[in-house]
Amino acid sequence: MSQRGGAIALVLIARASIMLAQNSRIDISLPTDNDALFHGGGAAFYQYIEREFQGEKSRPWEGGRYGFVRNPVPTANGLLYSRFHEGIDIRPLSRDAHGEPLDEVRAIADGKVVHTNTVAGYSNYGRYIVIEHGWEGSLYYSLYGHLSTITTTVGALVHRGERIARMGHTGEGLNQERAHLHLELNLMLNRNFEDWHEHYFAREPNHNGIYNGINLAGIDIARFFLEHERRPELTVPAFFAEEETSYKVAVPDSPRFDLRKLYPWMVKNVAVNAKSWEVSFARSGVPLKIEARGEAVAEPTITYLKDSDVDSIYLTRGVVAGRGEQAHLSESGMRLMRLLTWPD
Repeated sequence: MSQRGGAIALVLIARASIMLAQNSRIDISLPTDNDALFHGGGAAFYQYIEREFQGEKSRPWEGGRYGFVRNPVPTANGLLYSRFHEGIDIRPLSRDAHGEPLDEVRAIADGKVVHTNTVAGYSNYGRYIVIEHGWEGSLYYSLYGHLSTITTTVGALVHRGERIARMGHTGEGLNQERAHLHLELNLMLNRNFEDWHEHYFAREPNHNGIYNGINLAGIDIARFFLEHERRPELTVPAFFAEEETSYKVAVPDSPRFDLRKLYPWMVKNVAVNAKSWEVSFARSGVPLKIEARGEAVAEPTITYLKDSDVDSIYLTRGVVAGRGEQAHLSESGMRLMRLLTWPD
């Protein structure tokens, strides 16, 4: 065999090994050399945010965590945080003489690069990369944001731990001092997203196609890393089974209900002749379960809401408003639920 033929064979073997790995047990690792998450996390791992609240300025590292960690709101039941952070912000370990971060960014798992945004102004994420991972028949998407430089290309098959970028501070509201890597692990809501976006946001250009952040629902990636470290056999469905349901929404039956095609493990009660589908959501807005219903609905409708003394607008990322029997999908919530079955 010629040297050229041997090189081609090695490439094909490498690609085959990646595809095989994508259908086996999840093999995942942190994307930078900062591994303080496994040693207590805190300020050593998370990049702080700058906060001004009730006349006081602070730099809480907790604002770099996943979840409702930003924009404090005083309520009768104490302080709530109304703004949701869909990923984690990992602080740098090294900088050059000018203060620029030097940390390499690596793929968290084997996968395929499906999107690179190379123009910082085209997204709040700044320059970012999306990698598609195939685990047990479903596709998941890791997102790496605020990058300084990107060293991979769309279509590249990458291995876990392979360098793809350098950490930076591109994107909205960042400066050099707060440079970090924003990391997410997502589900996709609908492959028809671009048509939905054009319908509702015709005046706002979508530079990132179906890999726009609106179309990606981020799981609690820090908790997933920690649980996977403890239980290497952990799967995404098993992880989701441990999540608490915050609210449920019934959506009309539609052949375009893409979520149940993308994540068939979510679907329950398939014996029922479905006239609608009830989707269970975590407080984060991540869909957890899909159940067939015998009752039809004309439009997305709230069917369950966890009891609370606080208006749900603060607890559901603005998807649900009100409390108890007065609870309803907000205007933005209705729009988001229509994405699930778009075009409907």
